[in-house]
Amino acid sequence: MAELPQLVQLERRIVRVRGVVQGVGFRPFVFRLARDLELSGWVRNDSEGVEIEAQGLPGNISALLARLYGEAPTLARVDSVETALSEVDPLDRGFTIRASKTGAVNTCIGHDTAVCGDCLKELFDPAGRRWRHAFINCTQCGPRYTLTRTLPYDRSTTSMAGFQQCEACQEEYDTPSNRRFHAEPNACPECGPTLALYEASGVRVATRDPIADTLLRLLTGEIVAVKGLGGFHLACDARNPEAVDRLRAMKGRGNKPFAVMVASLASAREWAWLSVQDERALDSAERPIVICDKRKHVDHELWGVAPELAGIGLMLPSTPIHYLLFHDNAGRPSGTHWLDVAQDLVLVMTSANPGGEPLVIANQEAMRRLGGLADAYLLHDRDIVMRCDDSLVLAEPGAPAAQAPQLRFLRRARGYTPRAIRLGRKGPSVLGMGAQFKNTVCLTRGDEAFLSQHVGDLDNPSVCHALDEAVDHLQSIIAVSPEAIAHDLSPDFYSTHIARTLADAIGVPAFAVQHHHAHIAAVLAEHGCDEPVLGVALDGFGLGSDGTAWGGELLRVEGAAFERVGHLSPLPMPGGDAAAREPWRMAAAVLHHLGAAERIASRFNAQAAAPMLSGLLDKPRLCPPSTSLGRVFDAAAGLLGVCEVMSYEAEAAMVLESLSSAYGAALAVPVGWRVRLREESIDLDLMPLLASLVDERNAARGAAAFHATLVAALEDWIVQGARRCGIRTVALSGGCMANRQLALVLPRRLAGRGLTVLTARAAPSNDGGIALGQAWVAINRLLGQG
Repeated sequence: MAELPQLVQLERRIVRVRGVVQGVGFRPFVFRLARDLELSGWVRNDSEGVEIEAQGLPGNISALLARLYGEAPTLARVDSVETALSEVDPLDRGFTIRASKTGAVNTCIGHDTAVCGDCLKELFDPAGRRWRHAFINCTQCGPRYTLTRTLPYDRSTTSMAGFQQCEACQEEYDTPSNRRFHAEPNACPECGPTLALYEASGVRVATRDPIADTLLRLLTGEIVAVKGLGGFHLACDARNPEAVDRLRAMKGRGNKPFAVMVASLASAREWAWLSVQDERALDSAERPIVICDKRKHVDHELWGVAPELAGIGLMLPSTPIHYLLFHDNAGRPSGTHWLDVAQDLVLVMTSANPGGEPLVIANQEAMRRLGGLADAYLLHDRDIVMRCDDSLVLAEPGAPAAQAPQLRFLRRARGYTPRAIRLGRKGPSVLGMGAQFKNTVCLTRGDEAFLSQHVGDLDNPSVCHALDEAVDHLQSIIAVSPEAIAHDLSPDFYSTHIARTLADAIGVPAFAVQHHHAHIAAVLAEHGCDEPVLGVALDGFGLGSDGTAWGGELLRVEGAAFERVGHLSPLPMPGGDAAAREPWRMAAAVLHHLGAAERIASRFNAQAAAPMLSGLLDKPRLCPPSTSLGRVFDAAAGLLGVCEVMSYEAEAAMVLESLSSAYGAALAVPVGWRVRLREESIDLDLMPLLASLVDERNAARGAAAFHATLVAALEDWIVQGARRCGIRTVALSGGCMANRQLALVLPRRLAGRGLTVLTARAAPSNDGGIALGQAWVAINRLLGQG
């Protein structure tokens, strides 16, 4: 008698997926997996991420769970997959995608990304219905953060809510096998947003093709405000020196460099020496501005774009609108092959805002605030919900080509916000309000920290209002209320004032966090480091706990506590804040210290205040001391005559670094520093190095020697400080770590001395990362650690 077959035993599991899993094509991905594995059940978005109920053979369900990690969509980030057994439903047949479920939010929206390869092929396919459609996107590309008002991520919660999809688009949206299945910004020329070109007067231009007319205006020297994903750009032809000069003058930028947009990597290679890491960063979906080593002909052919600097900020198109401008200039070829050839169009793309004000995001706002700056406006009718500037990065050389490039953020914004920074442990939700300059805010939830986009410098009322908006929006999309608020030690910052006001309003404690402690804590937060470290904070200014100006500090940091164990020998700042803007004043302070005060007036005869500065330096109470490394850079630049007065922040240091790079390798001045071991601190005196520059006639040679000596001096100081503290782990941070020689050479040399070196990766080392550090200190205080 034949043996009867055994009955198949089905299993049903509830699956919870957390991470960046909304707006990235995760539900159709799950649908296709379930179909391939012959599973029944359903999948839906909810306030915690994605919820799945899957029923089928146990082995097939196990395969589903494994593939959720291993085959997730490119833009997704799976943080956890949790499962629980459920009761088998014998009537369940097929697998469906259910409507989203609302509730307490415990997930996050994805970041904005550039046009993907599939959409580019459609964009340049004359036979396709989205030929040259300026708003093409799918689940793998396009806007997310900047058009989302709240979660769950559905069309109704975005600025696309008012655009009713046509029948063809709706079919794509409803078809799980289509890559536009639940792509919330989905649309086509028939049903989506539209472009329009306006004169500076506000009159709409009667043109059949706003893109073609915009390109013509750019090529004839006009400046056009172009609406993008997170705000407007002011664009002009980078090859037109008159247009570049006019834009620079109208924005009041001084010599501050402009970023330029080119069509593709093939075009980028024409203007810069690109490493593999540079190319991977430029061509990434996040599309940041990447600082690259410029070729010699840049200053001749792109005159005025990046004067006196060795680097140039390059970016590739991030929106279909950008691509269409380059496509028009190329003659509208079909296909994407034209992107493999260098294109001659190079566009300055700078943030559209009057100097010191927030980025413009609304159409009427653009016409009002950009009056006198723009000759025309290329607008569309899809609202930008949250302003988000371009990110600015350096790609670190040496990473394997197969890996994602290691980036150093100078500005973390579009493409990376609101991507979570994972903390080493869970803790209470806290809000860090950031610093006065390069402000960002940070809100934590569990073991995640959400750093806002770059807000700006809080010395303008409209930027202060933008900070208020960023706080409200971050709390809305993260959906947590902070249990504490952290702010800078300075009582004069707007971020401090609003932190205290908000803390009082919601009845939570407000914690003051010293500026340089926050710099180091930001590094510890992203590395999940709880052990004692020697923090090295190198920047321009931060109020010290003793009421003086700090900026070159050795701090022993453990949990929420820190101790100042060393600092740079202070330099007087003649004229106070004026010395932070005029490097010649710091150079004069060096001459005065060296007993050469009589040389100040003749050395800096172009400065009206020079004859009286020696008398000012004779009165220490009028020249507040600073331990800032930023002021040491300024003094060196002033002594070498490369920058007496700065037209933008850190200009002196940037010019000095560029001169050093042009000169090449140099030996350190062997007696260029002194490390003083005192009972209460270990100090680094750089006056011998500065003295060696007083009579240096070759500025490039002097700049190279300055950098080589500075790295050697810092290495000596840090190693001795670590030895005295009995600590083997060092954390480096502060705005001066944007200097490539400090950022690349110093960690390598410290590691060679047997130290473990932590640096900022997920957040900027400058003040753009302060909010993360403040939040980390507040968490530790609430947990009673330190």
